[in-house]
Amino acid sequence: MNSYENRVYSIGLEDGSTIVAKFYRPERWTDAAILEEHHLCDLLVENDIPVIAPLKSASGESLFTHGVFRFCVFPTAGGRPPELDNDDQLMVIGRALGRLHLSSDTHSFKHRPIINAERLGDESVAFLENSALLPLDVRTPYLTLVHEIMPVVHQQFADCSSLHTFCIHGDFHPGNILWGRDDTPHLLDFDDTGIGPAIQDLWMFISGDRQYAQARLGSILDGYHEFREFDDRELCLIEPLRALRIIHYAAWIARRWEDPAFQRAFPFFAGNRFWDEHILALKEQRSALDEPALIY
Repeated sequence: MNSYENRVYSIGLEDGSTIVAKFYRPERWTDAAILEEHHLCDLLVENDIPVIAPLKSASGESLFTHGVFRFCVFPTAGGRPPELDNDDQLMVIGRALGRLHLSSDTHSFKHRPIINAERLGDESVAFLENSALLPLDVRTPYLTLVHEIMPVVHQQFADCSSLHTFCIHGDFHPGNILWGRDDTPHLLDFDDTGIGPAIQDLWMFISGDRQYAQARLGSILDGYHEFREFDDRELCLIEPLRALRIIHYAAWIARRWEDPAFQRAFPFFAGNRFWDEHILALKEQRSALDEPALIY
């Protein structure tokens, strides 16, 4: 199935039903970190939140091994992508996320990552700076640009240092929602769950020009506020978080480049086409960092 970080397979069983098996990328997570992901999913399911959680064996285990590989098994879930121009669906997504955060805020992590500028930004820039995959003729403009962006991102995070952080999904975007026939958004893929601010799970639904982004933000937060208060000060982190994701994305591909699946999926990465488009996106994001935050 469509997954680069891990290997995910749809498996037919003898009775005609299907399950989904996810084999974790070796050495990315410890067993303890994976089990924290599973325990959070269990908590959310117990609180009637529509999460696709790993199945358990008769002895209550959810993490298994095959040779050097660790894997878990999920029930098969059907559905379609959400309609992001549909205000009613955005409100439902906001409600689901508000309920998720209401529950996950009672949970704690010891082994999951923190979502911050150092891990996503500084470490990514340092990796690319020392990587032969960064073409020589774009090295100077790329590094000049990211070294201009990162101090701005750090300052904007520092300005929001008093914001509450807690256990969140971490990679909550439209591709991790299956819209069911019952108009329920089924939430999946907690592989990047970690500790961060609530806005990390909202901003990926906010894009487009300011008026369009403002309207989508309003619909999501209208639903979110039905279950949990949202600190409006977090809105100033939308563009810094978007900048970090753009930077981290390139480093993520570079770190995985020896994996043949990445070379097939991103054939232009090793050439100038990818980097020219990447630098253009970063220039646009640099301008966005100077714009006033959206208002709810």
